[in-house]
Amino acid sequence: MGNADGQDHDQLVDAQFGKQAERYVESSVHATGVDLRRIGDIARIGVYDRVLDLGCGGGHVTYAVAPHVSDVVACDLSQGMLDAVATEAAGRHLSNVRTALASSERLPFADASFDLVVSRYSVHHWRDWEAGLREARRVVRPDGCLVFVDVMAPSSPMLDTHLQAVELLRDPSHVRDRSMAEWIAALGRAAITPVWVEPFRLPLEFVPWVERMATPDVAVDAIRWLQRGSSSEVQAAFQIKDDGGFVVDAVFIECRAGEVA
Repeated sequence: MGNADGQDHDQLVDAQFGKQAERYVESSVHATGVDLRRIGDIARIGVYDRVLDLGCGGGHVTYAVAPHVSDVVACDLSQGMLDAVATEAAGRHLSNVRTALASSERLPFADASFDLVVSRYSVHHWRDWEAGLREARRVVRPDGCLVFVDVMAPSSPMLDTHLQAVELLRDPSHVRDRSMAEWIAALGRAAITPVWVEPFRLPLEFVPWVERMATPDVAVDAIRWLQRGSSSEVQAAFQIKDDGGFVVDAVFIECRAGEVA
């Protein structure tokens, strides 16, 4: 069942992000970070010829790995995002980059097509994240590498409720940030074996965070109302500032493809 405008979830994601493509290409949060440098190092050190940037957004994983591999496919639901990535890749003289329009749950690639699959800050938008994980496992070679980076839900229900609420107000295409326990369990069911798990904290400046998504004023006001009215425990956990800036937990998970049952 669609929303009031008759859009299903995939169409909603496309509508939310297509118009904001240039903002995501230019986003400092997405263009920098220790996690992004580590992804580049994995591509540089490993024996990886073909890479899939799954849910590529502004394409920053693509730009980080392209100098070290033979072929990169930037895959996303939004044609606007893919057009922006293609333009940026050409501007950086990255001739080994191509784009593919697809959802994470239905990838148009043969089994074992890639040596390395990376998804960074995308999984929380997937309608069926376990189907997406199974697809990622399917398209990577049997001894290949998978990397997932995303915002991580707190284990506390109180903190989790606050995070999911502000995420959804900011972006109606948000599905869910997952906890560490949910990640480990779902990866196991998808025959994906974590070999390196590194939680980290991600500071977010409020104004750029909402401007990237063109969040309507009424939703911005609602987020600020929630922040101001939250408990001292919530404010401390997210380090909520007077200007609305806050900090979330994120996780870097490097994996290997396991045996399929």
